[in-house]
Amino acid sequence: MLEVRGLRAGYGRAQVLFDLDLEVRAGEVVALLGRNGAGKSTTLKAIMGLVRPTAGAVSFDQHDLTALEPYQIARLGLGYVPEDRRIFAGLTVAENLEVGRQRPRHGAPGWSEQKLFQLFPALATLRERQGARMSGGEQQMLCIARTLAGNPRAVLLDEPSEGLAPVVVEHVARAIGELKQAGVAVLLAEQSRHFTERVADRTYLLETGIIRQP
Repeated sequence: MLEVRGLRAGYGRAQVLFDLDLEVRAGEVVALLGRNGAGKSTTLKAIMGLVRPTAGAVSFDQHDLTALEPYQIARLGLGYVPEDRRIFAGLTVAENLEVGRQRPRHGAPGWSEQKLFQLFPALATLRERQGARMSGGEQQMLCIARTLAGNPRAVLLDEPSEGLAPVVVEHVARAIGELKQAGVAVLLAEQSRHFTERVADRTYLLETGIIRQP
């Protein structure tokens, strides 16, 4: 479903990633585990087109993503949940979900508002609340739900458990399990070995931009 080969990327003259190889199959949860600054977020951004690779190739569902813009990649069915969440603070929960809405996608589960609220029951009680008036954990659940509203076939999750209360981490772990059961490919970047061992089928260990352990 998602394949990365020989990926190099960075910022200006600072190279961050060095010849990364990884793959994620449909219905598989793969973790990219590493400390802060290891290059995890850069990897996801390079896959999503937010950082331009200097070498290598990225393919998703047999589409070459290397030269595509982020919005074109999203339209192919690759969802992205950034570390800083980036919800629309002035919009309500319902309006944030509507912004993320895309057409039904062949081969991908459909996520109606009702189904998203079943996945994250706390959001149902906050449907008319503005994003700016939500806690960090509520914003994280909303960010994941908004991404799922696009009916993706694969999802990139950047530090989904960082800084969250245990009860919210439980909701996030359950959501990842639901995605796996629905056949969605999941690549998550994480610092928590405990969380990755709980939700991931496989783990790549990333150190200073190099995969040390497949």
